[in-house]
Order: sequence, then C-alpha cells, then structure tokens
Amino acid sequence: MNWFKYLIAAMTLLSSISARASDASLLDALVLSAPQANPQVIELALQAGACAVRGGLVKPAQRLAVIDYSLPSTQPRLWLFDLKARTLLLNDYVAHGRNSGDNFASSFSNVEGSFQSSLGLFAGLDSYIGRNGRSLRLRGLEPGFNDSALSRAIVLHGADYVTREFAARHGRLGRSHGCPVVRPELNDQVIDALRDGQQFYIYYPDPTWLSRSALLRCSA
Repeated sequence: MNWFKYLIAAMTLLSSISARASDASLLDALVLSAPQANPQVIELALQAGACAVRGGLVKPAQRLAVIDYSLPSTQPRLWLFDLKARTLLLNDYVAHGRNSGDNFASSFSNVEGSFQSSLGLFAGLDSYIGRNGRSLRLRGLEPGFNDSALSRAIVLHGADYVTREFAARHGRLGRSHGCPVVRPELNDQVIDALRDGQQFYIYYPDPTWLSRSALLRCSA
C-alpha cells in the first residue's frame, strides 16, 4: 500500500503549492490595487492572517485593514481591502496613541494605562455605542504584543481630531488613548467592513515584534 501513502503525500504537496500560489496571487492583486502601500507590509499582514486561520484563531476573512505606522499621521496610512474581490476599498488617515509619538508613532505597548498603540493582528468583534460614539471592539491575536486589547478597551472609533484641517493646523492628527481612530465620516464604513471576525493588522518596523511575533513565524 506504499502507493497510497505516496498518493496522499503528493496530494498534500499539491494542495500546499496551490495554497501558496493563491496567496501570491492575492498579494499581487492587493499590491496592484494599493500602489501607495508598502508591498512588504501587505505581505506580512496576509502572512499573519493565514497563520491565524491555520491555527484556528480566526475564520478566513473577507476583508483586511492594514495600518502602516511607519508613516506620519499627516499621510493616509490606513488601507482597507476586500479580499474576496481583491480590491482596495479605501486609503485614509488614522490616528495613533498619544504616548506612541507626535506626528510619527515610534513606541508601542500592550500595557493598560500606557496610552500607546499596539502592533500585530487583531480580529474585529462587535460594535457598540460608547463615549466615542459607535466603536468596534478589537481582539488582539498576538500574545505579549496586543492580547490586552479587550481589557485595555482598545477599539476602533471615529473622532473629529482625525481630519485634514486638524493636521494642517497642528502639523499632526490628534492622538488617542491607544485606539486606532478614523475620520468620523468613515467610521461606520470601516466598522461595518471589519466587524464579525474580519482582520485588522497594525505594522511598524519594530525589531522585537518582528522577530518574536508567533504569527510571523508560522510554519506552512
């Protein structure tokens, strides 16, 4: 029955090759749809998302948001993708935590009371009405880096300090207590796109996170 074992092994290999080809095709499509984004950041987001799915942390996503905090707050640094259609839904502004930095974010934390943003992959949960209006709960999927998001009340919401006018007056956007914050007029669109288990990835070239993130060291 060795032929049967060989058949199973061959089918497994072909399935793995097909999955990698599909991932590469998706990456190419997203990079093409978002020429202002860093392709390596999109690749890391897809890699982390695929790892989370394989590990049973989340179900396959239909939408993915990516924040590149290596960019200044005065530049659009949030990308929202439709993974099924392989298209870009929006590219816009997003604020970071007040203790993460001024115009540029450079410090990140998973600690309550730090008022800093967290890095890594999140899953959007349910929306609710709170003191910042309609908000989206985020579940951090990376132990040690963002898994305190729920206890810290790190949520996605809108605020009037995330506008072009505010940035023009102050040289930066306003800053949050650690939450990713979008323009008020986009708040509902982003929340509706990311709730119920969709993926949200926050990037910065932090060497500790990049070397220790379990979702970036996932075996195929």
